[in-house]
Amino acid sequence: MNAELARLTALLRAAPGVKHKRDIARVVRTLAGGDDTAVARGGAWAAPVGDDCAAIPDGDGYLLLAIEGFVNEFVAREPWFAGYCGVMVNVSDIYAMGGRPLAIVDALWSRDGDAAQPLLDGLACAAAVYDVPIVGGHSNRRSDREQLSVAITGRASRLLTSFDARPGENLVVACDLRGRYQEPWDYWNASLGAPAERLRADLELLPMIAEDGLCRAAKDISMAGVVGTALMLLECSGIGATIDLAAIPRPPGVALERWLATFPSYGFILSVADADLAPVLARFACRELACAVIGRTDSGRRVHLRHGSAPGSALLWDFAEEDLTGCAPAVLRPSSKEQQHA
Repeated sequence: MNAELARLTALLRAAPGVKHKRDIARVVRTLAGGDDTAVARGGAWAAPVGDDCAAIPDGDGYLLLAIEGFVNEFVAREPWFAGYCGVMVNVSDIYAMGGRPLAIVDALWSRDGDAAQPLLDGLACAAAVYDVPIVGGHSNRRSDREQLSVAITGRASRLLTSFDARPGENLVVACDLRGRYQEPWDYWNASLGAPAERLRADLELLPMIAEDGLCRAAKDISMAGVVGTALMLLECSGIGATIDLAAIPRPPGVALERWLATFPSYGFILSVADADLAPVLARFACRELACAVIGRTDSGRRVHLRHGSAPGSALLWDFAEEDLTGCAPAVLRPSSKEQQHA
């Protein structure tokens, strides 16, 4: 194996964003209560637990629900931007499921006086940029610190899910590289300063792709980065893939190592059939968004990495041996004994 590829593989497995996703497994097991119907397709939900949003059949479409909570350190150091992100990341989750946002509510804790004002100003600004109203919530201005959680609802007529990628498809990354890092965080900010109309039109590509039947499976790139998010998508769909790190679009001058740990303000992974690949790539290209095939799915449950023309590949994850989020279909989850061994 190439030494650099081995190093990057080890870094990805140990990345904080990936470790945080591993924490999800215990939550899923607890809330599912050991009842597989809680996470199985065909019950009350249109998509199993573990997707970007909950999707509930409603009339001729789906009601979407999502929520985000924010790390205390981030809220303390960047209160205005934390408020802005409260709207932005929720909006992205709705679009990742093929939906359009309807309304937002927030829960805000703060000290008294003016401590909450930057958070509120950031929320209000992003609500205007993304044209999603804040319709209510909860506030407590007698706390010992500032804390924020934001929830959103939306609707979709045709879903994109994390559970519908199939073997033999193309893993596609679409990302807005017209931005900059929000230092010191590994957060690529392509939202602040961009025209609001452009931001909304860029997001509109996702439900249009879903409604035109060009894709069934997608996921919003999270703090786990491009590869970590791809792992989550593959785990939920019960399949494997080979991913080429050299094919991942990234901004000029940004080191691959940092980009792999980056959370972009606009970034999605899609699993696209060969017949639909050209029109999907063309739609993102028409809006000057970076879009590229970074890998191919297969019927196995292993995820391998390679790096361009460099020889060899590296095993990043084997879902038959260990969970990531624990959101794989019930019939594919490792046994308790396997989990303990992992």
